[in-house]
Amino acid sequence: MTSLEAAPGFRLPAISTPVRRIGRRTFDFDRQIAVMAIVNRTPDSFYDQGATFALDRAVEAAVAAASAGADWVDIGGVKFAPGPELSAVEEAGRVVPVVEALAQQSDVVISVDTFRPEVAEAAIAAGASVINDTTGLADPRLADVVATSDATLVVTHSLAAPRQPVPRPHYDDIGGEVAEFLRGRVDFALERGIPEERLIVDPGHDLNKSTVQTLELTRRLAEFTTLGLPVLAAVSNKDFIGESLEREKPERLAGSIAAATVCAMLGARIVRMHAVRESVDAMRMVEAVLGWREPANPVHNL
Repeated sequence: MTSLEAAPGFRLPAISTPVRRIGRRTFDFDRQIAVMAIVNRTPDSFYDQGATFALDRAVEAAVAAASAGADWVDIGGVKFAPGPELSAVEEAGRVVPVVEALAQQSDVVISVDTFRPEVAEAAIAAGASVINDTTGLADPRLADVVATSDATLVVTHSLAAPRQPVPRPHYDDIGGEVAEFLRGRVDFALERGIPEERLIVDPGHDLNKSTVQTLELTRRLAEFTTLGLPVLAAVSNKDFIGESLEREKPERLAGSIAAATVCAMLGARIVRMHAVRESVDAMRMVEAVLGWREPANPVHNL
């Protein structure tokens, strides 16, 4: 039985190259939803406020995420929001040792959240196989670094220059405008030499967007699958969840799982999440319901 037969009414996204080798793992995005774990080696991170800033804590968290079933681990050295300036040397000094340690202990896909070409180059040399750029190639040199490697690039929608706010962001048609932006950035990446099978797009939940705008973006997520690339949904514990439910960050797990599930059903093929085990279970359950994964122990009523 195919996935479409098992789930009538579910529209499978038309991904041009669904089977991909990323790092040391192979993904079939026609039948798989990958879970990206988050490790922030920053003293002022959005969610954990520096809990994994120390090198040993960051490595421990990354290895634990892989052991809990994460398909890949995203390592960041600078938060997206405005804050103290950090040089490329300092940022690389935060993320590269974590990449090196994790690569030695696991075959999990390793991505680095950066917009700086110097950091990306050092991270790839250390073992990273994905560069997660939340600025939509604000620095075009980043595309050149990825193009001359085997790494995959995540192209994300955001309006501002790196780490700069956009007061009261306005969109006349958020779905159309975000799709147009991503299409333009993807075309630019292709022109720079990055093959289509090494590109992923992220509509940028909450990035220069209000809660109402992000909710509409989520409802319209299927529109971004028309680009023919895997869509990443980074929804975990974000403000649109907190403001929708009136919940502080420690109380947003249920909302995060619900948002990730909605995104997966609308076509997202990677979800970026803090709570690894719960998120892995949720996505594996989605796969089982859609007929992509056999039940682990189907003995009920036999």
